[in-house]
Amino acid sequence: MTDAMTLQTLLSHGRSASSIVAWRKNTPLNFAEFSALASRWHGAFLANEAVNIALYCDDSFNFSAALFGAWHAGKCIYLPGDRLPATLMRLSAITDSFAGDLPNGLSALPEHSTHHASWQPLDVSREQLVIYTSGSTGEPLPIPKRLSQLFTEVNSLTQCFDTGPNSGIVQATVSHQHIYGLLFHILWPLASARAFAATALPFPEDIIQAFLHSPGILITSPAHLKRLPPSLPWAECRHQLHAIFSSGGPLPESALNDCVQWLGQAPIEVFGSSETGGIAWRQRSHAAANFWLPLPEVDLRVADGFLHVKSAHNYDAGWFDTSTWAELDYQGLVLHGRKDRIVKIEEKRISLTAMERVLAATDLLSEAHIVVLDKPPRLTLGVVALPSAAGWLLHESEGKLALNTALRNVLAEHVEAVALPRSWRYVHSLPIDSRGKLTEAALVNCFDARRVPARIQSHSSHQAIILLDIHADSPHFDGHFPELPVLPGVTQVDWAMQLGHELFTLPAVFLRLDNVKFQHVIQPNSLITLELNYDSVRATLAFRFTSPFGTHASGRAVFGHAS
Repeated sequence: MTDAMTLQTLLSHGRSASSIVAWRKNTPLNFAEFSALASRWHGAFLANEAVNIALYCDDSFNFSAALFGAWHAGKCIYLPGDRLPATLMRLSAITDSFAGDLPNGLSALPEHSTHHASWQPLDVSREQLVIYTSGSTGEPLPIPKRLSQLFTEVNSLTQCFDTGPNSGIVQATVSHQHIYGLLFHILWPLASARAFAATALPFPEDIIQAFLHSPGILITSPAHLKRLPPSLPWAECRHQLHAIFSSGGPLPESALNDCVQWLGQAPIEVFGSSETGGIAWRQRSHAAANFWLPLPEVDLRVADGFLHVKSAHNYDAGWFDTSTWAELDYQGLVLHGRKDRIVKIEEKRISLTAMERVLAATDLLSEAHIVVLDKPPRLTLGVVALPSAAGWLLHESEGKLALNTALRNVLAEHVEAVALPRSWRYVHSLPIDSRGKLTEAALVNCFDARRVPARIQSHSSHQAIILLDIHADSPHFDGHFPELPVLPGVTQVDWAMQLGHELFTLPAVFLRLDNVKFQHVIQPNSLITLELNYDSVRATLAFRFTSPFGTHASGRAVFGHAS
């Protein structure tokens, strides 16, 4: 039986009732429990007239049961990548209902329900999933998927990556709410009878704990692999890692070296897109080995310098233009960046990718990203960069202008003066999303004067220390007050909540604020430390704004789960 047939008949033909589907911490969850929960979700979906339903669940086991319950009920599931207000507003306009851990979301029927689903094989020709990709502008774009596309891609993964039946638990740092996590963390394990973890691993410490006593496979991204603290005891768990998969962007050479040193192996990198699914893969023995190999049943060709793909993963049967510069020969595929990374500044054609490589090659930056800023009367370029130790030393000793000048001088050897970046933002951590991706919209937002002026000093699963450099030109001072500008208390609370959502997995529903106190005003050009402490048991986020002058504000936000 093929894996596509396994997923198509997963519930109608079933598995052994005692076979383990997932682990929730140290508790096994078997197929009988999975089938029963899927049946309760099936009943809830059948009782609801909605057809297009947005589904979000933090727990991967609950999500899987809800997903298959919805598919068997004939529903089309929309997968939001987050629960931000703007996302929910957009979804409410195009879907009929919410489900799972979303506000007013539909829930599974109670355990004592009399509904028992009579499972039939799924109709794989139906369009029953809509995922989202950020697109070149950062605006989320819906991409419909037929079940046949998803299930056929699972076949390709099994053909290409046979990690063996005893490879352990499939763990993930990435969310199943996106196509990569959905395929690798949910559908592939379900098709191949591998157990998956019900909870994600957001921090490096969690990875070590997960593999300390249990072998398994790690599904992760460059965003996580670039941040492996060398101080952690990787040697205690790396022998339990049977395979590491990485997708979502290119893996830098430094991260590849860290993986080999700390995790004992190079990751299997997967290249693909939301539109096409998986395209190619590689596992590099060294940084220069940059050839990609096509996944099974994926055809590649290069026309006019651009990569085109044809496979059963595509929505259409024809060739899809990936808008990626590439070369293809007998050794494999070499990628050279996206077409939309070429822009015109004052009629000069500029490669943003080439400029980023020049900046990253200096000893002043660890990473650099360039975006186009629409600042009338013309377009300009902005740089969001992660300085190295040498870069921060220059920044702190001689000022931001000195670092700007040093980097502009390096670029001036490669780019005409009219195209040199005019805006620079230096950050301690890049604004990645729940997929571990750095989106165009997040980078552009770094140049918004209304953004939180934050530098992350330290970050764990329960605490974060953040430095806030609050400049006089912040629009938050406007009108508050003309004679003596002070930062509004509502802005301070909003910043604490924004950063809390970015740094921790907070529950879905905000309930109230407790013990909020404003002791000292915050004036322009202040350097403030914000301490956040998240208590996952009590579902509270405590915040405290301090400086050498003492505590400026403190309080606690209380959260709950969607009903």
